[in-house]
Amino acid sequence: MKTLNILLDKLDDYIPSLNVSNLEVSSANIGWQIDHCLIVVNRVSNQLKVSNHNDYNWKFNFVRTLIFTLKTIKRGKVNAPAVALPDGEITIESLKQKIQIAKKNCEEIALIHKNCFFVHPYFGDLNVKQTQKFLLLHTNHHLKIIKDILKK
Repeated sequence: MKTLNILLDKLDDYIPSLNVSNLEVSSANIGWQIDHCLIVVNRVSNQLKVSNHNDYNWKFNFVRTLIFTLKTIKRGKVNAPAVALPDGEITIESLKQKIQIAKKNCEEIALIHKNCFFVHPYFGDLNVKQTQKFLLLHTNHHLKIIKDILKK
């Protein structure tokens, strides 16, 4: 998960701008974007770690195949599930702490069985390799939003 660690470092670079927003780009500010990414990385990682690799069941999923092939997530088409939404105050300290947890999770999931998995609401069961790909796509998606918020 070396590449995800690079993206986590990029998220970390944007933390000082956490209160910047641009309603033309997103109703959420940069802090929300960062927090959401970290919640997803950490919760998904935890699901991988507690899953039973014997229960993994690969099935063809057209949406997953399309998104993974195009390597992009279209903006405004999907709302994050409630479990992945930030709640409470977003601070520099809370984001820094979540980044450290995310980096530790990346190290740990690189060592687990390849068929440990989590169930994505649109993509179905994602094993470790697919999950890593999803986390890269998802984090890149929000980094692009952050860059656009700062551009305008």
